[in-house]
Amino acid sequence: MTPDQMRDASLLELFSLEAEAQTQVLSAGLLALERNPTQADQLEACMRAAHSLKGAARIVGVDAGVSVAHVMEDCLVSAQEGRLYLQPEHIDALLQGTDLLTRIGTPGGAELVAADIQVYVALMERLLDPGATAGGVLPVAPGSPPDLPDAPLALSLDAPLEPMPESLVEVEPEPSLDAVVAAARPNRRITDGGERVLRVTAERLNGLLDLSSKSLVETQRLKPYLATMQRLKRIQSNSLAALENLNLHLKEHALSLEAQEALEDARRLLAESQQLLAEKTAELDEFGWQASQRAQVLYDTALACRMRPFADVLGGQVRMVRDLGRSLGKQVRLEIEGEKTQVDRDVLEKLEAPLTHLLRNAVDHGIELPEQRLLAGKPAEGVIRLKASHQAGLLVLELSDDGHGVDLERLRLSIVERQLSPAPTAAQLSEEELLTFLFLPGFSLRDKVTEVSGRGVGLDAVQHMVRQLRGAVVLEQTTGQGSCFHLEVPLTLSVVRSLVVEVGEEAYAFPLAHIERMCDLEPEAIVQVEGRQHFWHEGQHVGLVAASQLLQRPASQNDASTLKVVVIRERDAVYGVAVERFIGERTLVVLPLDDRLGKIQDISAGALLDDGRVALIVDVEDMLRSVDKLLNTGRLERIARHHQQHAQAARKRILVVDDSLTVRELQRKLLINRGYDVAVAVDGMDGWNALRSESFDLLITDIDMPRMDGIELVTLLRRDNRLQSLPVMVVSYKDREEDRRRGLDAGADYYLAKASFHDDALLDAVVELIGGARA
Repeated sequence: MTPDQMRDASLLELFSLEAEAQTQVLSAGLLALERNPTQADQLEACMRAAHSLKGAARIVGVDAGVSVAHVMEDCLVSAQEGRLYLQPEHIDALLQGTDLLTRIGTPGGAELVAADIQVYVALMERLLDPGATAGGVLPVAPGSPPDLPDAPLALSLDAPLEPMPESLVEVEPEPSLDAVVAAARPNRRITDGGERVLRVTAERLNGLLDLSSKSLVETQRLKPYLATMQRLKRIQSNSLAALENLNLHLKEHALSLEAQEALEDARRLLAESQQLLAEKTAELDEFGWQASQRAQVLYDTALACRMRPFADVLGGQVRMVRDLGRSLGKQVRLEIEGEKTQVDRDVLEKLEAPLTHLLRNAVDHGIELPEQRLLAGKPAEGVIRLKASHQAGLLVLELSDDGHGVDLERLRLSIVERQLSPAPTAAQLSEEELLTFLFLPGFSLRDKVTEVSGRGVGLDAVQHMVRQLRGAVVLEQTTGQGSCFHLEVPLTLSVVRSLVVEVGEEAYAFPLAHIERMCDLEPEAIVQVEGRQHFWHEGQHVGLVAASQLLQRPASQNDASTLKVVVIRERDAVYGVAVERFIGERTLVVLPLDDRLGKIQDISAGALLDDGRVALIVDVEDMLRSVDKLLNTGRLERIARHHQQHAQAARKRILVVDDSLTVRELQRKLLINRGYDVAVAVDGMDGWNALRSESFDLLITDIDMPRMDGIELVTLLRRDNRLQSLPVMVVSYKDREEDRRRGLDAGADYYLAKASFHDDALLDAVVELIGGARA
């Protein structure tokens, strides 16, 4: 690249910065002028923005920008001097010019076709010509923006730019390069508080936050060293006291001079070491305190570098609401409160999509047409309010509108029509229960598909995006008066409030946003339903799974009297995850995993605990998918209840495996009545998982079963070193000799045909194999 090319590239980058900043000023000012066209301060700000862009475009040779900014400036100057009163069509045209300048300021955007620019210039000339008739201005439908001819915005990037007509050339002093640089920098390099702003990559900020969080954790490791030194100081003090006591006792005996000197030396050395230890302990205490304070300030400062004002996510939202309202024939404005509320930049990026969806939803579904609002006694113009604030470490957003709210009866009817609930039940649903249906996938109250709604991509997408941020969204409404969405999300994704648990002697963290509750589950509360373990939680059976299996850690041998369970939820999926120990709630600094590792199943990131140990942060959505996969493949293992097994050691345990519910229950009741402890499995795969995780004295199995039949089960069992000596009885409808031989050859100890099955035959066979119920 030649020096001239480098200079041109640098200038274009500066112009791009200038265009981005000044078009934001123009957009905000023009929207304010639409409400009050005579605001002198807004007229001045918009005129200066257009003038600055015109000068910057001229110095970098972007003629398209000069032409557009020039006619916009003429319009604004006319309004300032009172020669023109800004009408909606003027505002529409000025906003379209702002869009053109935005495009011109992007890489490659300066190559717009001259014809496109000339069409826009011609439009502005017609609007500015005092003698223009109605036919000279593009027609404007009530509530709709004026349309340009079909060609202007289908812009080509290849055709050369034609020279601007001489009548439009303005002779002005050409600004210097320094003027362009000075114009660009204040808008991008200085904050509202006058502080200089520098560009830093996101990767460097993340690295700084990573290092600061590790420094903060490392300083915490000084505490145990300091505690050890304090303990050593106490031991030395006690040793000195004991030596003094020994000296008093020995004075009663005649000691040689050498012994007295040796004792005195010991006392002196111990006193000196105690004094030195006391001094160094005090120094370490002071150093530890100072280091922890500095590390905390460093971390807080690094975290603050990631924070941005909430207004950064609102760049085009006010304009979007205005334009969408006009396209729908509605009068609507967006009022924003709390624009300077500080939020993590990553959170801001992820909030843009759900906020845009909710705003479009409010304009389309909430705000009524002007004539409807007037009939309802409301102003013709609807208002949408967006408020951002900090509450208890969260970003709280309230998005409300003064529209007609949700038609609950129509919603109730739609629920019944979609067969989501029978009519009698739907009639009894409360308002809160009815509104939850709006968050279901594919649910919409629109009968027809439009460009705005009715496509089935509704509030469920908003809820999903908010939950990905570890947040929550709730809808409240008052029929005829409007709706209000409450969103709560963390201020930052750099830290996460978590429940830290122990699984396989390793630390794992469950984000609190996904936790329903944590509980100590009594053994009696665990029930078997169709071969799966469940427990009762808030009026429903919740599946119980072992964290050790999901995270592929060694199974716990904990003999505690209760089972530690974390109840997790994502949308409608709820499961209890059994862990070994609750370590406690912690605020953890999120440390991204190395990209070279790829996606690790069930894990989203890492963190450091106060003691320096590494904890892995659980990806709850991924974990729930893993549970579904294990359920579908039949590989979900049972949780070994060692304490319960010990308590029942005196009773012999039998596992009954059969895919027939009737046969299973018959055999179970017969054996329980005889005093045996009985567990059941619904097929061979379920039985194999039970055999591997629990201890039994006898296996009773059918042969014909889905997924894994009895012959395969017995074959696997005989190949397992731990299980190969377990007695096995086959109970099958197949009573031919070859079937019997096949079962015995596989390793069964007894074969009983169901055709000749009766109570005594089964029980006699059990006694023959393992004896009575008591050991």
